[in-house]
Order: sequence, then C-alpha cells, then structure tokens
Amino acid sequence: MQKMKKNIAIVAGGDQSEQEVSLRSAAGIYSFINKDQYNLYIVTIIGQDWKVKDGDKEFNIDKNDFSFTNAEGKKITFACAYVTIHGVPGEDGKLQGYFELLNIPYTCCNVLAASITFNKFACNHFLKAFGVNVADSVMVKKGQKVDAEAITKRLGLPCFVKPNAGGSSYGVTKVKAADQIVPAIEKALHEGDQVLIEGLMTGTEITCGIYKTAEKTVVLPITEVVSHNEFFDYDAKYKGQVEEITPARLSAEVTARVQKQTAEIYDALGAHGLIRVDYIISADGTINLLEVNTNPGMTATSFIPQQVRAAKLDIADVMADIIEDSIANR
Repeated sequence: MQKMKKNIAIVAGGDQSEQEVSLRSAAGIYSFINKDQYNLYIVTIIGQDWKVKDGDKEFNIDKNDFSFTNAEGKKITFACAYVTIHGVPGEDGKLQGYFELLNIPYTCCNVLAASITFNKFACNHFLKAFGVNVADSVMVKKGQKVDAEAITKRLGLPCFVKPNAGGSSYGVTKVKAADQIVPAIEKALHEGDQVLIEGLMTGTEITCGIYKTAEKTVVLPITEVVSHNEFFDYDAKYKGQVEEITPARLSAEVTARVQKQTAEIYDALGAHGLIRVDYIISADGTINLLEVNTNPGMTATSFIPQQVRAAKLDIADVMADIIEDSIANR
C-alpha cells in the first residue's frame, strides 16, 4: 500500500521590504523538497490577505485552522509549515505563536528565540552574556532626540546605521561623518521604529549555516563574503556584486572555532530548523558576531544551498530532516 504523502505549507510573503526575497526563497524551497515524498503548497501571507496556490488556482486560507478548501470542495490541512518569511510576521515570533496555538508543527525557531533574534540589539546583548564578541552599539527609537556627536565619539567613524529589526540590508548605511547620522537614521526608520548604530568591525566577513534534529547536529561549511561594494549591501546580496567562497579561506583552527561557536549560539538561543550566523573574523583571529538569521534566504544561489552543496549533502534530504524532525518534536 502506497504511503500517503504529507501536505506541507511553504509560508512566504510578509509585511516588510523583504517580501520579494521571501517569495524567491519559497520558490527555492519548493524546488528543493522531494515531491514524491510531500504535497507542497505555497502559502502567501501579506497583511490580512492569506492565499494558497493549488495548481493554477488560488484559494483563501481559513485563519481559524490554517486550512483551505480546494476546487473539489475538499478541506486541505497541513502536517507542517515550512516558514520562509524574512521579517514580520514570520521571523519575529508572531506566526510562531499562531502555529503554537493551532498545534501545527513549523520548521523555524520558537516564539522566544524568534523574538530575541529579530531584535538585533537584544540578541547581541543576550549572546554577549554567553561570551560572544559583539560590536559596541547604540539603539535609537523613533522620536528620540539624537546626539550625533556623542554617538560618533562613542562608536567612532565609520559606523553602521541599520534597522534594529529586519534583514536583507534594507535601510543600512555606512556612515563616515557625524552629519550623516541623522539622515541614515531617518532612512532606517522606514523599516521599523528602532534603529541600531554599530561600531565598525574590520576583518573577513563569513557566514555559517547549521541545523539540528533530535538525532544529529549538522554544521555546514563556512562561506567567505567578499563584497565588491563598500559593504555587503542589498545589491551585493541580490545583484551579484559579491564573491562568495565556500568553503571560506580560513585555517582549520579558525574554521573549527567558528563552527563550534555557531553550534553554541544555536543552543543558547534554543534555535530550531536551519539558521545562519554571520561573523567578522579580525586579523588576530577573534570571532565577532554580526547577526543571527533564523529564516535565512533559500534561493538556489543563497548561502545555505551553497553550503549544503559544499558539504556534499543532498538538499532534499536536508529539507526532509527538518520537516520530519519538526513534525515529530514540535
């Protein structure tokens, strides 16, 4: 007797600038997962508009139980939600809380881990307590009076001004003079109500993916990021203005330390599913945290698929590992 395939929702969209990247990640994940093993549906959540594609038709998601009724009048429910929303509400804990209430397994971090990592300032200070090196930083809230001279005196120049919550380098500015601070803050405030200003960390930029299941820990090969621009901005990330080298040109000793720290950060946060941790390696070998991505990009050219290939793993097996572990242990 043929085993019944599980229905998996690939959840994309979101309410921030990263919506377009999320939809591309959903297409990537759809291509990675074994269709002989799972029935796949892409669900888009954009504000209150929740839709699902079934073949060439689109249907409304019933928010009461995260189901839909197909063209034949059959109610379709999901065994698991593979969340790939970058930003609100899929990366900040809101959607996780919704799935928890409905008792629907999902593949990403839980409410607490998502909430902590989505707030860069909070995440940095949380992980600093575990001995992780982070840049000195200042947080500015919307409406708060800004003393640009005091900020630059404390953090030095250049420094980075970025949204405190968000990713894909939207709203990020490398500031080289005190009079650029306020315009940079105003730009970042288009992405949210809080802005993070960080001191410059110099060195080699790298990123490391990891996932764990009940049976195993898989720390992926490290990618070195060499931007053709002043920093790893949106154009570098998504318009090919960057060189990505996997595995990174690091010594075996530094590689081992980065992979060990990545696993420790995963455990400290109580992470789940695939995450990616970005770092700057100083000239003296110091590992400095840049940020933690709990729903990393999953297009064909994103870091995680590159690292999976470098590890000689089958990405369909990785996807199945994460889905099945989520169903069994959430």
